[in-house]
Amino acid sequence: MGTEEAHDDHGHHLPAVEDWPRGFGEASWWPFVTAIGAAGIYAGAGLYILSRGDNAIVGSLVGPAAFVASIGIFLAGLYGWVYHAFVSHFWSRDASEKGANKLRWGMVAFLGSELGTFGALFGYYFYIRAGDWSEVLVGVPELTGSLVLINTAILIVSSVTLHWAHGAIRNNDRKKFLGWLAATLLLGVIFIGGQVYEYYEFIIHEEFTLVSGLFGSAFYGLTGLHGLHVSLGAVLLGIVFVRALAGQYSAERHVSVSTASMYWHFVDVVWVFLVVVLYVGAEIGTGAF
Repeated sequence: MGTEEAHDDHGHHLPAVEDWPRGFGEASWWPFVTAIGAAGIYAGAGLYILSRGDNAIVGSLVGPAAFVASIGIFLAGLYGWVYHAFVSHFWSRDASEKGANKLRWGMVAFLGSELGTFGALFGYYFYIRAGDWSEVLVGVPELTGSLVLINTAILIVSSVTLHWAHGAIRNNDRKKFLGWLAATLLLGVIFIGGQVYEYYEFIIHEEFTLVSGLFGSAFYGLTGLHGLHVSLGAVLLGIVFVRALAGQYSAERHVSVSTASMYWHFVDVVWVFLVVVLYVGAEIGTGAF
């Protein structure tokens, strides 16, 4: 009977191996699935670059196909990982502050690695910024229009609403928690839509693309990487929102709200820095100000 109960309890969130390694509880393969999907996203972007130009190495559809498929793998892995680690048996797990702090410090370590990723691209940008800036900016459209200003304001407001949502659940006010969390998620989706629209305007109407010189590669590399992180943050907030609708979270059990908030505030700060350095910096370089 015990074996049958264990099978029923764990069979719905495979791939995972019960009690493996021996004595260490249940080990999961979901983090590896997520990592493969994340690596494939970067590989897809690289294949797209290799498909451009007269001496293309791969077909034009290989990169986009790999990119889309990798996003699917990444999201599936993320869902399985989050469900396996946090959702199943939510109320029966230990809610000690020590365990919560371990997860928060894990998010801090992850954000530290993200700083390294963004830092590499910003390093590339500052490298080309140190050269002949007037030649680098040839063909670059006006960047600091109303769209980027509105999008920036939306993202900043979303950090405020998420802060209020976090404060509400810490006070066991579920109604305000759900309301502010829904507002944050909506603002995040609007921001992503605004960035997609900005890309549409630049690529279709301004003919400013990823291969439009050094600045084009830096611009789309930085804003695309940030957009990917905002999209991931929206997925995390969506998972938190669905769990909240299912009745999870309380003043004692809200660690995933804390970690998702840390991630969201991080991408907000990166965006403000990106706007100042990339958007406003380019306008200063052209003498627009």
